[in-house]
Amino acid sequence: MKNLLEVHQLSKCFGDKAVVKDISFSIKSGEILGFLGPNGAGKSTTLHMITTLLDPTAGRIIFEEQPVADYNYDYKRALGLVPQDIAVFSDLTAYENVKFFCSLYGIKGTALKEATKTALDYVGLLEHKNEYPNTFSGGMKRRLNIACSIVHKPKLLIMDEPTVGIDPQSRNKILEVVKKLCEEGTTIIYTSHYMEEVEAICSRVIILDHGEILDEGPLEDIKAKYLPYGADNLEAIFLHLTGTALRD
Repeated sequence: MKNLLEVHQLSKCFGDKAVVKDISFSIKSGEILGFLGPNGAGKSTTLHMITTLLDPTAGRIIFEEQPVADYNYDYKRALGLVPQDIAVFSDLTAYENVKFFCSLYGIKGTALKEATKTALDYVGLLEHKNEYPNTFSGGMKRRLNIACSIVHKPKLLIMDEPTVGIDPQSRNKILEVVKKLCEEGTTIIYTSHYMEEVEAICSRVIILDHGEILDEGPLEDIKAKYLPYGADNLEAIFLHLTGTALRD
């Protein structure tokens, strides 16, 4: 399986402070990669560089074997981002929100309408398409956030804490959506403070702290590696490596 995304010696400094320090990793097509680290580890900065919201101080990002800087427009069309904060318009209906985000990718006419309906149906909100986000539960808002991010069928989807502050039923629905997206070919970078989520859906993990990769690999290999140290689950491994409980 080919690499969809490659990160080569990526660094980011703010003044004299190095926030991301010469990290390299790759993501294969159709993979769900758990991208983990305590607060301040450099996760968000790395994701912002991958999405081109931040320019790296050094290093390269390669997408489908081409440098991102060489074709940013096409690259951005291939990206989807589910931000941690809800990013929808309260004065637009669910349908209007998803349609608006879809239109940003140049999709028009009948294709725009069909893509909007498909995305809403995907996350279980089609029957609520004419309702406004301020009438939604927290879990429904999170699902609407996802619909807005997948409506253009991105090749690479970045999900930043997509289940924060919601009930278990809504969390399970979102995890079902994530697994279905992967089965249909979407490659996903998934960050979470809930290790049970990561263990349920991710095939590989990267653990980051102080801007450096502490370890990475297939989830089962990582778990086997640290079992002799008494770390018998991902949360214990995280604590072993970083000295920090993930939800501290």
